[in-house]
Amino acid sequence: MSDNDIDPTTPRMAPKREVTKINGRELKPSTLMMGHGYDPTLSEGSLKAPIFLTSTFAFPSAADGKRHFEGITGKRPGGADGLVYSRFNAPNQEILEDRLAVWDGAEEALSFSSGMTAIAVLLLAACKAGDVIVHSGPLYAASEGFIAKTMAKFGVTFIDFPAGASREQLDEVMTRAKAKAEEQGGEVPMIYLESPGNPTNALVDIEAVRDARDAHFDADKCSIAIDNTFLGPLWQRPLDHGADLVVYSLTKYVGGHSDLVAGSVSGKKRFIDAIRMLRNTMGGICDPNTAWMLCRSLETVELRMQRAGENAEKVCQFLAKHPKVEGLGYLGMIKDERQQDIYDRHCKGAGSTFSLLLKGGEAECFRFLDALKIAKLAVSLGGTETLASHPASMTHLSVAECRRAELGISDNLVRISIGIEDADDLIADFEQALEAV
Repeated sequence: MSDNDIDPTTPRMAPKREVTKINGRELKPSTLMMGHGYDPTLSEGSLKAPIFLTSTFAFPSAADGKRHFEGITGKRPGGADGLVYSRFNAPNQEILEDRLAVWDGAEEALSFSSGMTAIAVLLLAACKAGDVIVHSGPLYAASEGFIAKTMAKFGVTFIDFPAGASREQLDEVMTRAKAKAEEQGGEVPMIYLESPGNPTNALVDIEAVRDARDAHFDADKCSIAIDNTFLGPLWQRPLDHGADLVVYSLTKYVGGHSDLVAGSVSGKKRFIDAIRMLRNTMGGICDPNTAWMLCRSLETVELRMQRAGENAEKVCQFLAKHPKVEGLGYLGMIKDERQQDIYDRHCKGAGSTFSLLLKGGEAECFRFLDALKIAKLAVSLGGTETLASHPASMTHLSVAECRRAELGISDNLVRISIGIEDADDLIADFEQALEAV
């Protein structure tokens, strides 16, 4: 490659033009995952992107170095014009981010070292002292704790609402949040959602939240962010329904093999820019090896999620009829009319993570969990293997007992994430484990 082939004003060195259409047909994300964002000619013809294990990158000239740092520091709009330092950006992470943006139909995406790092930087980038965060409930316990405890140290308060809230309820919440923010000398910079909620699978009406936000706040100043981990990227596209930002624990379905920890935020550039700036300062970008592994996993994410979803449907059909089962929090068997309406408008599939309500309480759940032979007793979800856990005594133990009761996180609830094993084998495992209850 000659010097004439290098354009230092572009994020990458003269990559070949991306093929995203054939004869006017838009290529599907599952096709683009095989090469999007990567040009083999820039890496000695390697079919797959190498792992770029470097902390820093050489500048073509001192003038280029100056221009890069003008972008990184915000003195010049547009951000980095190339690779500078691996706390800011690096090839594996940029390829990953390009591919994540494809799945959600996002303008841009950012990768992080964990889902909670993504959530923490997202919230810190949006808020200042006196501000009020509006959020749905339930949230993942660490997310709720970060908002209620850590953000409180910086003078940020919150108002929450139940996942299934109607437009009228949302209007009332927005009115209260606006008044509280004015009283504190702040604003309402973000409405933070989790849908489906962890671990109950409660759905939030994103469209109703968008309409309520637009009626009470400036959409350019108050973003709607949503944790889409339970259904994304295959079974729900929140940006199509009014969200501005989508958050993932990439550890789950995207990584999908229970062998890495990572997170992401994708969405509208005007909100992503502020998050990127704070990530540049704080760090928290995922490492190159993890980014490489995630690109590998994205090639099969559709296949894995489809298989897990099919398995979950079969397993839940068995569990729903079992005499020791009190109920299921499974999106393929919704009984509430309001929740079904949200599902029909927002979701493309029921997912493979659900809550199993046993007749009894903690003792019965523990006997069930201890008797499992195929399913593993472990937290997390979205992996190739089936996992089961007891949220009230594990992932949500830090949530106050009264709050757990309010959110439906009861002592007889087991969270199950179905994997890609044989469905009949899983049914046999659950059947024998229920005999111990």
